[in-house]
Amino acid sequence: MSARPGAADPGPPADPGDAQRRELLAFSWSRLPFVTPEAPGTGGRIRTRPEDFVVTELPLYLPEGTGSHLYLHVEKRGLTTRDLVIALVAAGVEEASVGVAGLKDKHALTTQWLSLPKRHEAAAAALERLPGVRVLERSYHRNKLGLGHLKGNAFAVTVRGVSAGAEEAAAAALAALARRGAPNWFGPQRFGRFGTNAYDGWRVLRGENVPGGHRLRRFFVSALQSALFNEVLKDRIELGLYETVVAGDWARKHDTGGTFLVEDPAAEAPRAARLEVSATVPLYGRKVKPSPARAGEIEAAALARLGLGWSDFTSRRGDRRLTRIVVTDTAVERAGDDLVLRFALPKGSYATSVLREVMKVDVDEPATPGEAEAG
Repeated sequence: MSARPGAADPGPPADPGDAQRRELLAFSWSRLPFVTPEAPGTGGRIRTRPEDFVVTELPLYLPEGTGSHLYLHVEKRGLTTRDLVIALVAAGVEEASVGVAGLKDKHALTTQWLSLPKRHEAAAAALERLPGVRVLERSYHRNKLGLGHLKGNAFAVTVRGVSAGAEEAAAAALAALARRGAPNWFGPQRFGRFGTNAYDGWRVLRGENVPGGHRLRRFFVSALQSALFNEVLKDRIELGLYETVVAGDWARKHDTGGTFLVEDPAAEAPRAARLEVSATVPLYGRKVKPSPARAGEIEAAALARLGLGWSDFTSRRGDRRLTRIVVTDTAVERAGDDLVLRFALPKGSYATSVLREVMKVDVDEPATPGEAEAG
C-alpha cells in the first residue's frame, strides 16, 4: 500500500513475535548485501595498531589568522576527541566554549582542528602534555569552530594479512564504489557491543523499563531508527534499486544537498546512475513521515517486518539519510605483504561501509558511541 505524506498511520502492523523481532533487530553484517559482489575480497585485518588507521579531517574552511578564537590543529593517537575536550575543561575552559568540527575515533591516528576562546590560550598547553597528542599548528579565527564544519575525512587504512591478488581486488572494488557509491549503512558502532541497542529502543517505545538515563534511552531509539534504515536500504539493494530512484523517493543532490520529490523516475534515473543524486530513506519522526508511491511501499514492508509503524517515532524530530556515500580520491598501495587503502568520504559517513566492500569480511570497529562515524 502506498503511503501518502501526512496520511494517517494505517494501524499496528502484524506482530512478528518477540524472538523474531529480537533477531531482526540484532545487528549482523551477514544480513546486509554487498553492492560490489563482482569484486573478490582482499580478506585481512585492520587496526592492529593506531597507525594502521589514519584519519585526516578535511576542513570546511581554514582559520584566517586573526580573531577572538584560537584554532589548534591536533594529531592524536589512542584518544577520543572527548578526551581532548576534557583536558581543556580541566585547564579552565568552559566546555561550551570548546569547538570541534567532528568526533574522531580512539583506535586510530587522527588529525583535526579544535578551537577555544583566545582568552584561554594558556590552556592549549594541557593538550601538549597529553601522551599521544601533538599540536601541529596554531592560528586564529573570528568564530568558534562549529560541529559539522568540515567537508569530510581522508583515510589511509593498512590491511594486513591479505589474500593473493588482493591489490587488484581492492582496486576493482574501490573503482566500483567510486562509480556507484558506497552503501550508507549504519555500522556496528551504532548498535552497541552486543548489537542489541535497536531492540532496547523498541522496548523504550513500548514503555518498558530499560536501564539507563534519558540520554541513553534516546540513543537506543536512535539505534532503532538506524536498524530500520538498514532494513529499507537492504531491501532496495535486493530489489535492484541501489543505483536508481523510484516514484515517491525524496532524492538528494550530492553537490548541494538539495532534496526533491521524484515524480518521474525515468527522468531522474540518469542522474542517479551518474551518482549526482541518490535516494534518501527516512529516519521517522514528527517532521518526517512515510514516502508516497513505490518508495512508501518499500518502507511499509520493512516497517511491517519489524512490527513497527512510523508513528512509533513521534517522540523524535526525524531526518532523512542518503542511501549512498560518494567515495573519492581512491588509491591502493602495496606495503610489503600488506595493502594501504586510501579514500575520502563526506562528513557523517562510516569508513566501515567502504572497507567491508573491499575486504568482504565483517569489519567491526571498536564501539565507542559517537566516535567512529567520520564526523
